[in-house]
Amino acid sequence: ELRTSKQLRQVTIRVKVDGKRIEMTKGDTCILSISIKDTEGNDYTPQTGDVIRFAMKQRYTDANTIINKVIPNDTLDLRIEPNDTKSLTTGKYYFDVELTKADGTVDTFIPEGELVLKEEIC
Repeated sequence: ELRTSKQLRQVTIRVKVDGKRIEMTKGDTCILSISIKDTEGNDYTPQTGDVIRFAMKQRYTDANTIINKVIPNDTLDLRIEPNDTKSLTTGKYYFDVELTKADGTVDTFIPEGELVLKEEIC
């Protein structure tokens, strides 16, 4: 589940999150708070050694990702910086977010998300 922080909603109006779809202006800063739920719907708190990753591709079938981010366990904030998207073309991209637990277990808890980059006017 992706959700914008209250601060982000007040400061950056151009970011829109709807389920697994993110709309943002290319070249902007995007900060999204990530929440992880276990199979029973309870909040999961990352443990020491857990790694949470965001990866984005232009097409699902692409071999390489164009944005890779490690999401800090202490804040669970995904931060996309202006330089991450400034040179990309506008349009639809695909992402997922996965948790790799310290014991090696991998769980892609946000599969097949969409990120839509809008044109920058300024």
